[in-house]
Amino acid sequence: MNYINMTREQLLERIEALELLTRELLREKEQETTLEYAWSGNLGHWYWDIKTNTVTFNPLKVTNLGYDKNEIPEHVTYQFFTEKLHPDDFQKTMDAMLNHLHGKANVYEVEYRILAKDGKYRWYYDRGKITVYDDSGKPKHLAGIVFDITEKKELEMELQIKNQILAERAKIDGLTNLNNHRTLIDRLKSEIADASRMDKPLSIAIFDIDDFKKVNDCKGHICGDQVLIDVAALFKKSIRDTDFAGRYGGEEFMVIFPNTDLAKAIKISDRIRQSVECHPFVNGLKVTISGGVKQYEGENLTELIHSADIKLYEAKRKGKNRIEPID
Repeated sequence: MNYINMTREQLLERIEALELLTRELLREKEQETTLEYAWSGNLGHWYWDIKTNTVTFNPLKVTNLGYDKNEIPEHVTYQFFTEKLHPDDFQKTMDAMLNHLHGKANVYEVEYRILAKDGKYRWYYDRGKITVYDDSGKPKHLAGIVFDITEKKELEMELQIKNQILAERAKIDGLTNLNNHRTLIDRLKSEIADASRMDKPLSIAIFDIDDFKKVNDCKGHICGDQVLIDVAALFKKSIRDTDFAGRYGGEEFMVIFPNTDLAKAIKISDRIRQSVECHPFVNGLKVTISGGVKQYEGENLTELIHSADIKLYEAKRKGKNRIEPID
């Protein structure tokens, strides 16, 4: 730093800042401070003189961002780092520092991303504490330590994505790729609550593949599985974006029709039935389905499903390949 052109006041201020920094460094050498960690990724300590807004730090943090040492300004301010913060991390980082400076938090502690020279963001864990107060009790000096946690964060994000995938798979029937029984029931509970609260219509339909046992007995289970897969695909194509279809169990399927009255639900259900009836299945099989439709009328979940089941049995009894009640 060039001191030649400094005023007497600036020089005294600089001397005071350097003396303060020297005391801090000696104190840390003499004591085992709680800021010293043996974690991997340690980029060293930093010191912030608030009055002069001077940050003294191990250059590892800057070189870790892809910069050369000669690119570090002669006078590094607090803003040198904060202006490189990821927009999503800026406010929480500022809040963490202000909360500590105003006595609302015992330490300054935060995780954030900083823009590296290559245009990518790196993750850091930063922790610091006020070490010196002035005569009026205001913060004068902070000391801290910073770690590169980019690899840790990337592993966390990778694990989070894998967990999300697993969570989604847990909702899906492995064979048909439709929602499974548990997911159907959870969704129906939610839709019943919503229909009750908002006084909106809600209907459900339960379908069964007609004479499916004959397919398995005559053509084998591999053929039977293919029929289930094809029927599931037809359900996906035939329902609306707002409808919710799933495999209820075995060869049974359910469709939940939010904000839909009985007449409309019957029409959509019959469209599904027709799509199955007209589809060319494997080995020239002729496959049909029957369905029972019921509009929610304030009953509980079990009663609603049971009522739709009764309609399904009625459709079977009346000759199959039909939706009951008929619109």
